[in-house]
Amino acid sequence: MAESAVAHRKQRMTGRDPHEQHRVATPLELLFDLTFVVAFGTAANELAHGLAEDHIGAGIVAFCFATFAISWAWINFTWFASAYDTDDWIYRLTTMLQMVGVLVLALGLHAMFTSVHEGETLDNDVMVWGYVVMRLAMVFQWLRAGRHDASRAPACRTYVVTILIAQVLWCVLALIDLPVGTTFALMVIPFLIEIGGPAYAETRRGGTPWHAHHVAERYGLMVIITLGEGMIGTMVSLTALSEDGVTVDVALLAFAGTALTFGIWWMYFGVPHGEILHARRESSFVWGYGHMVLFGGIVAIGAGLHVAAYYLEHHSKLGLTGSVLTVALPVAIVVVGYYLLYSVTTRSADAFHLLLLTLTAVPLVAAVLMAAADVDITWCLVALSLAPWVTVVGYETVGHRHIAATMATLTD
Repeated sequence: MAESAVAHRKQRMTGRDPHEQHRVATPLELLFDLTFVVAFGTAANELAHGLAEDHIGAGIVAFCFATFAISWAWINFTWFASAYDTDDWIYRLTTMLQMVGVLVLALGLHAMFTSVHEGETLDNDVMVWGYVVMRLAMVFQWLRAGRHDASRAPACRTYVVTILIAQVLWCVLALIDLPVGTTFALMVIPFLIEIGGPAYAETRRGGTPWHAHHVAERYGLMVIITLGEGMIGTMVSLTALSEDGVTVDVALLAFAGTALTFGIWWMYFGVPHGEILHARRESSFVWGYGHMVLFGGIVAIGAGLHVAAYYLEHHSKLGLTGSVLTVALPVAIVVVGYYLLYSVTTRSADAFHLLLLTLTAVPLVAAVLMAAADVDITWCLVALSLAPWVTVVGYETVGHRHIAATMATLTD
């Protein structure tokens, strides 16, 4: 019988082979990721609105919280799926329930951003309800895996316990009306439990059979999704300029937005993440958690391009320099985060990377100085868009040999 005609009957979660050949993302995983398009899109829109209204501090704090909430929900399921994806009807329905939770979380982002700006109490009730749906479904997944995979039951039970403890604390903080600052300070406790639980389970309780190349592919797909926010921000900016037809400004802005997106894509996928994870499985936590900075930074670039649209429409309280900084700073965070992640996970230091980082600073600083000199924002963004291409050119001319040499030492 053809594989496509096989019924999705109940199967045992005994764990996937971590060295399985030709392991790729499933259609269900791709569908799951679509809900995060909505969540990240909502967060980017809220950040852009907050920055344009000159609510800079509140907007950044709320966006960082939203980025963690969205990314963490995706990360926990992604690593679980890499280890225990059975694709039976129980797994499919439970995953779909998690997707509903993501959509509920996204619905609560606006209220949370607003409450951070107003500065009284944090209104994250709807977000927490979405998290309850997601996390209880995740607990069910881990309980099922622990019941079927006896050799890894201690790790699965650790996930269950830490998820439940953290979720109770999230709910308590949502129900008690405390000042925003106090609430964020207390969130450190469930945050540490959330990130510490998987580390303890994987290093002290036997771990799970996640697949390095599959995980790397999943993260790459999420990077592509976050890059989509840059395309959206570009289109919003173009809409603001194109009422009078195609002009030089429209062409320059289209070039800047797409060049930024394409450059970051090329830069990220120049590194063989799957091979690095396979050779350095112990670096999985730094690699996996570190991507939250990349996810948030890339989405923030899209938000910054949206702020540029507000500026062009004269709907922004930010000046020219401030508007350019909303794009320049996230680009700098992404580039620096990219190099740090590579160095830490490969345990390598390369002087050539310092040179590339120094050269990358040139278009970033130039764009801000141009804005300070009252140069049109479109030209500022064109200069800024060259930043990721410094790494691209460096990789294609010299850097690929450095990476090959590093990989050779990892696989020896």
